[in-house]
Amino acid sequence: MAYIIPLNGKVPIIGSNCFLASNATIVGDVRMGDNCSVWFNAVIRGDVHYIRIGNYVNIQDGAIIHCTYQKAPVNIGNYVSIAHNAVVHGCTIHDNVLIGIGAIILDGCIIHSNSLIAAGSVLLENTVVEPGSVYAGVPAKKVKDIDPQLLKGQVERIAHSYQMYAGWYK
Repeated sequence: MAYIIPLNGKVPIIGSNCFLASNATIVGDVRMGDNCSVWFNAVIRGDVHYIRIGNYVNIQDGAIIHCTYQKAPVNIGNYVSIAHNAVVHGCTIHDNVLIGIGAIILDGCIIHSNSLIAAGSVLLENTVVEPGSVYAGVPAKKVKDIDPQLLKGQVERIAHSYQMYAGWYK
């Protein structure tokens, strides 16, 4: 059973039909929508600020979601995939976004809808990702507009596939 830890009077709220891996950790001021999945060794730590997660979000193995004390909460939209070992810190992610494996998103970043952050990329503080774009590199920069096939074949496919994978574990 996942570690669901109340802290400072805040109890994580988990939506319906969510899969939480047995060693996932969710702490404090966290609200998660419906049909989400939080995978093995993922940590969602709402101890120093709030974390809000939409519907159909998958937070894959080893990912970390955290905030900055009294400064930078986390807001995540719908149909977002946060890949293995990614770090999402004090930022806003809109709908239909894929955060690639090992990517790091720092405080104040805003990632607009229908975008992809490539594996291993680092979005420096306060970076604003244009809607419908692909960012890559260290520091991450826009490399191109997202191709409709990439949007459908990666961003949307992964978000929907993780709902199916979660079903295997329920």
